[in-house]
Amino acid sequence: MAYENLSDFLNELQDDGELVRVSAEVDPVLEITEIADRISKRPRGGPALFFENVKGSTLPVLVNLLGSHKRLLRALGAKSFADVAERIPELLKPQSAEGWLDKLKLVPTAAGASKFVPRAVRTAACQQVVKLGRDVDLTEFPVLKNWPGDAARSISFGQVLTRHPATGVRHAGNFHLPVHDTNSCLIHWHRQQEAWHDFVEFKKLGIQMPIAVSFGGDPAFPLMAFAPRLPESDPFLLAGLLRGAPCDLVKCRSIDMEVPANAEIVLEGYVDPTEPWQMDGAYGGPTGYYSVPRLCPVYHITAVTQRANPIYPTTVFGIPPTECYWINKACERIFLPLVKAAIPEFVDYNFPQAGGGRQMLFVSIRKTYPQQARKVLNALWGLWPTLMAKIVVIVDEHVDVQDEHQVWFRVASNVHPGRDVVFNSVPTDAADHAAPVEGVGQPMGIDATAKFPEEAHPRPWPGDLVMPGEIKDLVTNRWAQYGLGRLPTEPAT
Repeated sequence: MAYENLSDFLNELQDDGELVRVSAEVDPVLEITEIADRISKRPRGGPALFFENVKGSTLPVLVNLLGSHKRLLRALGAKSFADVAERIPELLKPQSAEGWLDKLKLVPTAAGASKFVPRAVRTAACQQVVKLGRDVDLTEFPVLKNWPGDAARSISFGQVLTRHPATGVRHAGNFHLPVHDTNSCLIHWHRQQEAWHDFVEFKKLGIQMPIAVSFGGDPAFPLMAFAPRLPESDPFLLAGLLRGAPCDLVKCRSIDMEVPANAEIVLEGYVDPTEPWQMDGAYGGPTGYYSVPRLCPVYHITAVTQRANPIYPTTVFGIPPTECYWINKACERIFLPLVKAAIPEFVDYNFPQAGGGRQMLFVSIRKTYPQQARKVLNALWGLWPTLMAKIVVIVDEHVDVQDEHQVWFRVASNVHPGRDVVFNSVPTDAADHAAPVEGVGQPMGIDATAKFPEEAHPRPWPGDLVMPGEIKDLVTNRWAQYGLGRLPTEPAT
């Protein structure tokens, strides 16, 4: 189901008890973060929070909007993420036989895909109020300071929209935007991201790089910014696929870009590639640690457009589980077909909460020949959906990777460290502070599969302890006769 605006989605959430409105005055400096962090640590992610009275601003603040499986599925109009994942292959077209997954494109030529192509409109709710030039004042927005060590208040949860100057291909990302002054921000992006690549091309041309930042609109929009990198793919085609309807886009008022017509707020502006970058401080990040101070480009804001009574959506980065963790889990399930298409023996995967939903990965495979787990490890470190995992555990197909206990049991049982632990040198998560060089890492792979004799294991490999199904059924059916109380859950192995 596609939502025409954010308010429609919020009304549904409130009717379902999934939204709590807070009328008490709250401070955007630390207080909102502490409230949201406590709520997001609830077992199922807690409700979305709508702060009606924010100190220093007339705008309400919305946090934890997509911080649960239930709300994510509602935003996508689906009963399960598997249902959404089934939509992905319809829009994928291999571009070449060699390295084809890296060149998968979301194309409107596949059957049924044309209905998701974004549409151009001339008027939009996101431009009911337009502020240009000197009228731009970022202090009007209730921008949060999330953690005590943050160098400044930081805008987050906006879809940062860029485009390639030659091809015109659009890209969407989710970046920290620390407020620099009343009409500019800094942008925390990294060399692995498409926005950086776009910047490099604009720098070659010596011209300003237009950038728009969109907030709100359809609740599925944040997923297009969190989704794994799909080169040369229009993020609004992906968003249309996810929301089940095409996106209406309107031209910006001060730059040559298009933005969602149903957004709550839009920032328009540019980065000047000839301007020196500014050193910025640390900020609390999705890894649960502060980021490392870094040089950042200055984003000059030339216009702010918005609805007449806009909502300011934002998110809180911190130790998982957070809203970002739940969004990353949704992307994990939705883009499973991408990984399966590249690795035929691939069964399932899980970015566990203990790894922040990004730095640790469990994978199950159908193993049929020696060293197959190592082949899969190398493949995973070459795919964007799995590239950033610095610890990867491979298990056999019958192991449920969604159950962390089962995975670690296999590690303890099946791994001979001198033989089954391998390292590689690949690009890694730029947010990983443990890496000696930003963006360059040595991830660890652990082969916890059963071993063939050819894998330096000449001894016979023992079989698992498995009770016959008829005995298990017998005991289950007779359990009440034993006088042992409630039937216990079957132990994981």
